[in-house]
Amino acid sequence: ARDVSLQQQMLAISQVPYYSTPKIRQPIIEDVDALAAILGMPSNTKKGLRDKTIMSTLYDSAMRVEELVSLTVGSVCMDHEDVAIRIHGKGNKERTVVLDEKTSALVRQYAGEFHPEREPVAPFFYTVVGGMRKHMTTRNVQKLIKKYSDKARADYDIPESVSPHTFRRTRGTLLYRDGVDIEAVAVFLGHSDTKTTRDHYTSPSVQQLREIANRRTEAIPETEQLWPDDEDEMTRILGLD
Repeated sequence: ARDVSLQQQMLAISQVPYYSTPKIRQPIIEDVDALAAILGMPSNTKKGLRDKTIMSTLYDSAMRVEELVSLTVGSVCMDHEDVAIRIHGKGNKERTVVLDEKTSALVRQYAGEFHPEREPVAPFFYTVVGGMRKHMTTRNVQKLIKKYSDKARADYDIPESVSPHTFRRTRGTLLYRDGVDIEAVAVFLGHSDTKTTRDHYTSPSVQQLREIANRRTEAIPETEQLWPDDEDEMTRILGLD
């Protein structure tokens, strides 16, 4: 026989409303100098060039780390002055981003060092496993970003945890703060819905909050010199004692 009391308990539990915890926005790198320190941290070696190109491309394009590691040589178009990258994003949606002048120069230098043969299907960012070139893993990228962020943190105010997504969020948020239309930011990030962009990339800066706080406050009175509250002190000041 079924336990009726247990069924009643289960029914009561099922009617309890779900409690949804608010989503906490992960911090971005607010200080542009701190961001520049991270991106410029790799040494002037072949491996350093690779790491610098990975981080600069990741930030400049604001692509997801999964999109970065899946790039092939054929995904990167260097036929024009500014390098363009064809990205296959979520839902197999394709978008193209154009890199700025400095990142384009890094990508060209990297390609010259690591892909002189320009094999279109070869992984653009790779590691060598058993003598074979394999697509770099997301874990590899996470580790190198953590390494350089930890080094830069000694001199700059940098969030305790910096990941590839921190770069993406920082880039998107700073574009929005600079006045780029939210729809354009959404397209740049590969969002199918601007709600995602609004929910995660529209936090104001400290300076913007200060400017907001100082708007339309003319009704607030200025500070004035206060008279003493103590009656004896007032008498002394007025020379009435």
